[in-house]
Amino acid sequence: MLQSALASFAKNLSLSGGGSTKLTPNQIKTEFLSGLTVALALVPEAVAFAFVAGVHPLVGLYAAFLVGLVTAVIGGRPGMISGATGALAVVMVSLVAEHGVEYLFATVVLMGVLQILAGVFRMGKFIRLVPHPVMLGFVNGLAIVIFLAQMTQFKNPGSDMFMTGWPLILMIGLVGLTMVVVWGLPKFTNIIPAPLAGILITALVVILFDLPVPRVGDMASIEGGLPTFHIPAVPMFESMSQFLSVMEIIFPYALILAAIGLIESLLTLNLVGEIKGERGGVAQECVAQGTANVITGFFGGMGGCAMIGQSMINVKSGGRTRLAGIAAALFLLAFIVVASPLIEQIPLAALVGVMFMVVIGTFAWNSFKVMRKVPRVDAFVIVLVTVVTVLEDLAVAVVVGVIVSALAYAWQNASRIHAKTYTTPEGAKVYQVQGPLFFGSSEGFGELFDPARDPSMVIVDFADSRVADQSALNAIETLAAKYEAAGKEIQLRHLSRDCHRLLSNAGHLMVDSDDDPDYEIATDYTVRTGVLGGGH
Repeated sequence: MLQSALASFAKNLSLSGGGSTKLTPNQIKTEFLSGLTVALALVPEAVAFAFVAGVHPLVGLYAAFLVGLVTAVIGGRPGMISGATGALAVVMVSLVAEHGVEYLFATVVLMGVLQILAGVFRMGKFIRLVPHPVMLGFVNGLAIVIFLAQMTQFKNPGSDMFMTGWPLILMIGLVGLTMVVVWGLPKFTNIIPAPLAGILITALVVILFDLPVPRVGDMASIEGGLPTFHIPAVPMFESMSQFLSVMEIIFPYALILAAIGLIESLLTLNLVGEIKGERGGVAQECVAQGTANVITGFFGGMGGCAMIGQSMINVKSGGRTRLAGIAAALFLLAFIVVASPLIEQIPLAALVGVMFMVVIGTFAWNSFKVMRKVPRVDAFVIVLVTVVTVLEDLAVAVVVGVIVSALAYAWQNASRIHAKTYTTPEGAKVYQVQGPLFFGSSEGFGELFDPARDPSMVIVDFADSRVADQSALNAIETLAAKYEAAGKEIQLRHLSRDCHRLLSNAGHLMVDSDDDPDYEIATDYTVRTGVLGGGH
């Protein structure tokens, strides 16, 4: 079994990722070109997110390289792209402002450790609790966030004022040119990824005609060397009191960053999985994200997570294996070390055009049609998650969406409990309970019965119901106490295996019959009252 598990893990770490995509010479070319496209689009985003966090641009670029490389090699979904993200950058602002960048590096290391633990203990499986309406809201909200993030590129370099006049018209025209190329080129050829072609053609036009538009170099210089190993300079290992003091500062940030990073990464994993027709890899992705952030923290990076925009660029450019992500990271490093003068000449309009096409492709346009057909609660959740994603952040939006969906589900099930009744030839009254018995329906459950008018023997049939929680146990005990006070007997029938175990553990069942192993025949159980303290 161990040998099989190791073989499966090794297969998933191969360049093809264990999927159906074969690395033919043509596919390898596509993977490299897709990686180049992603790397070009990563540069301005990494720089912008570094500015948001209040750190040097190279801190963002190193994070994009290291996180992207590690997750590409050992991540759970080949084709995903990870790097520095805005969702994490906005959380880092206050930490950097109050305590400095060294505390940020220590926080990123701790964030990675927490993510590794989440993967080891398979906590990522809880992403299954995210309903589809929340996923739609997440996709739509993130598309809007990506769109709004591009608006900063329409400001005059070094100013908070938006462009006007001919500079704005020229910028819009070049963005439109890029979008037309990205949209139209696939109709004629797939030799080169359309986003890459759009960037190159727009850059060529700008350079040949020396058009006065903002370029990557106007944001900041991306020139630098190789990232070097660096232990965060925080005073936490000299004494236990200092250790606890530093942990008190960085742990809350690390916990929030780890949660946001995993939520965004796992939702992106699901989205890319739907496009590629793949499943699984949740625990492996958690470990990969954690490992990447631990390494990044020790090499002067700001940490990161999966990037839905870049992942969409990669997948739609033909990137299907680990090779594309690895190539993107290595191209980005090459830009930093040797090709910064060339990359700094790329017009921001070209990259904005590519991202606008990502927005159009990412936004779930069918959600407008879906919202007219699904229950109103689901439609509300889609809109709510979209709005909260834009106004707050992804993690808050997903949590809010899951809570609202869960409460709506609980309310709907609470109103479904009812009972059919009939009287046996022996004179006993049988209540056939239908619907789940849990905290939401426990009060309604009690209202189904009439202890004052019922005969001396009452049987509660749970064939079409389930006893779910402590509130349900309390409701059963309260009901039994009422019949007991009236001098009448109540019995339970057709308990499922888990319901039987729950009631037995609570001490409610006085008779535990061995002749009903599957609880499918009409073996009756007498209820013991007073187990839960008389219902108080």
